[in-house]
Amino acid sequence: MNNDTDLETLSHSALENMAMVRPVLDKIADKWTILILTVICPKPSRFNEIKRRLNGITHKALADALKRLERNGLVTRTVLPTSPIGVEYAITPLGHSLRQPFEALCAWALTHGSDIHDAAAQYDRGRAG
Repeated sequence: MNNDTDLETLSHSALENMAMVRPVLDKIADKWTILILTVICPKPSRFNEIKRRLNGITHKALADALKRLERNGLVTRTVLPTSPIGVEYAITPLGHSLRQPFEALCAWALTHGSDIHDAAAQYDRGRAG
């Protein structure tokens, strides 16, 4: 099977159905969603544990993202009967279905991050002259 042909078919289908594709991508392709789901995929996690593992996310950004993910059916929120009361977030089967594409995207980022950095630096050097 030719991967270019598969990609061409997928791209054609996505373009034809952009009204359906874009809202879904808007919900899963923001700044933090991939990283949040990556953190809670292996096991449910408390808010502060997620925040600690996502170095750089603000309290508000994490709270907003988790609410959005819960609303969209990608995570569940469980209040724990502890003192003080704790909240734990877990990935849903729908959220878990994103694991393979997100892992592939993260692997791609690790493999090609330096290529993107080098290309941007070369572009900037060319624009400076």
